Amino acid sequence: MCGIFAYLNYNVPRSRKHILDTLVKGLQRLEYRGYDSAGVAVDGGNDKNWDNNSKVIQLIKKRGKVKALQDEIYKQDLLDFDIEFETHVGIAHTRWATHGEPNAVNSHPQRSDKNNEFVVIHNGIITNYKDLKKFLESKGYEFESETDTETIPKLLKYMYDNRESNEISLSTLVERVTQQLEGAFALVFKSVHFPGQVVGTRRGGPLLIGVQSKHKLSTDHIPVLYRCGKEKKAVSTLPRVDGDTCLYPIGEETGVEYYFASDASAIIEHTNRVIFLEDDDVAAVVDGRLSIHRIKRTAGDDPARAIQTLQMELQQIMKGSYSSFMQKEIFEQPESVVNTMRGRVNFDDFTGTVLLGGLKDHIREIRRCRRLIVIGCGTSYHAGVATRQILEELTELPVMVELSSDFLDRNTPVFRDDVCFFISQSGETADTLMALHYCKERGALTVGVTNTVGSSISRETDCGIHINAGPEVGVASTKAYTSQFVALVMFSLMMCDDRLSMQKRRQEIISALRTLPDLIKEVLALDDQINSLAHELYQQRSLLVMGRGFNYATCMEGALKIKEITYMHSEGILAGELKHGPLALVDKLMPVIMIIMKDPTHTKCQNALQQVVARKGRPILICEKNDDESKLLAYRTIELPHTVDCLQGVLTVIPLQLLSYHLAVLRGFDVDFPRNLAKSVTVE
Repeated sequence: MCGIFAYLNYNVPRSRKHILDTLVKGLQRLEYRGYDSAGVAVDGGNDKNWDNNSKVIQLIKKRGKVKALQDEIYKQDLLDFDIEFETHVGIAHTRWATHGEPNAVNSHPQRSDKNNEFVVIHNGIITNYKDLKKFLESKGYEFESETDTETIPKLLKYMYDNRESNEISLSTLVERVTQQLEGAFALVFKSVHFPGQVVGTRRGGPLLIGVQSKHKLSTDHIPVLYRCGKEKKAVSTLPRVDGDTCLYPIGEETGVEYYFASDASAIIEHTNRVIFLEDDDVAAVVDGRLSIHRIKRTAGDDPARAIQTLQMELQQIMKGSYSSFMQKEIFEQPESVVNTMRGRVNFDDFTGTVLLGGLKDHIREIRRCRRLIVIGCGTSYHAGVATRQILEELTELPVMVELSSDFLDRNTPVFRDDVCFFISQSGETADTLMALHYCKERGALTVGVTNTVGSSISRETDCGIHINAGPEVGVASTKAYTSQFVALVMFSLMMCDDRLSMQKRRQEIISALRTLPDLIKEVLALDDQINSLAHELYQQRSLLVMGRGFNYATCMEGALKIKEITYMHSEGILAGELKHGPLALVDKLMPVIMIIMKDPTHTKCQNALQQVVARKGRPILICEKNDDESKLLAYRTIELPHTVDCLQGVLTVIPLQLLSYHLAVLRGFDVDFPRNLAKSVTVE
């Protein structure tokens, strides 16, 4: 979704060109999230006196790619790019349109007035913006954009214009503004009235702060302040510098740089020391000192924010020799599933021990539950569907798999003896987060399954599984899906490790997990064959994908991948429903992909295959190598190695991932950034 990036250099001389290049590069790291316009705000004066420069904010905004914004920046004749700033705040944003069409006026940063006194970048949606806008218009404030965001800087200016004292701080103003906002947001502010200062806050949207200094950190924690009347008081007893809430001692020789971002990928090349903000945190940098406070203290609040060290490496988010991130991530799956299992499955142990460290303290409670509810959106939902059957078999519990949005629309009954799983690659998916809050309010045990350490879901759930798939940049999820799949299978194995009746089945699955990476490599070796198939199909307008049992989820996920990046209509169909409507679509022109594996559904799938052939269909078959009976009826075949039935979906989905990739390339589309879509969906 929208991307936030801000950069503050304090007592570190940087040219305007360096500052702008840093902002642009930060936005480029966030391009994978999906966007349609971009913008930056920097100090706009060319005076050698910094105080004069900071009294003017220059906004540069452009529809289209970050490259278009970069070109626009260097067209600015009024800016001196060589001028140096000892201290400077720059903010930048990529926007994915929700309110108002993509254009420069609707792009961020949004401003308070024509003098740019306050500017803000925003990720999320303000649901009460119409009421705020009506109020501000009644006070004489004029609006220029169609966005919900514009109400925020104008409300900030209204509070500044009507302040009771000249001593008011920017963070206090931001506190007061956020108390009036409803919805989900992450915000970063800059103002001419508070030069060299930046304030960030969040509620429902991700925001983290990276810190870089030539000096050693004074503490590994930032104490959190709480509002007590008109005063702010620290409740933490953690070490501080000279009794103050600063991260670094400030002196003539001290320099520090801060990076605010909505995603760690934007700052990892600058620093690996980060602080993840919690909902309703307000983080302010004043005179180079970072302080974090909250409007009010609630039960269970952590009195400090830990400074964490990111393990991500920059090369992990670069394409390397691949033509796109999606292609790279498809071919990383042998390694990503190994990383998901690493240290968790003991293949050398006769009993096949499976230990998920994030769940071990809660496993007894989970075993006593009444039912499992698995909740996700899109690909994450499909991972739940793919593993529902094995979850039911090994846990002997009823398993509900729910789409987050529909789950909320129905006000689904949730009880204290339910266990709710929340699956999200980013850990920030808005609908899934709201479902999490809904279930927590009703007392259910909550389990997160995410790929992002420090994400909202990973922090707010009672326990969880980190899938360890590594950074996934392509909007169309690939390796995260297969790692989610494997993680849920491992959970099933952990749940039944003490049941004698399950041991034979457990050993069968664990043996298959051991060989799974090598089998994935075998499937990836079919890339040229799948590329040849794509050349036959890329001009088609529609495509059907059919299967049943363990492979029904593969049909839905494969069809979703084709829709996402090729813009071709595709539909995943349960083969058992063929005669109940979908068969009307089958003729000699309609491409039909059928997944038939040697499992208990094999005979039933062959019946569906016969029905397609009888209507002059030309089925493209994904099957096992030794399935000669099915291959006789196929127009074309993609032959896969054999594995245990509950892991077939990991192998059968890969040909469809590759097919969607090649179809998109042949149709001339941007594989990594499909139109209208975003990587992390942080709005409803």
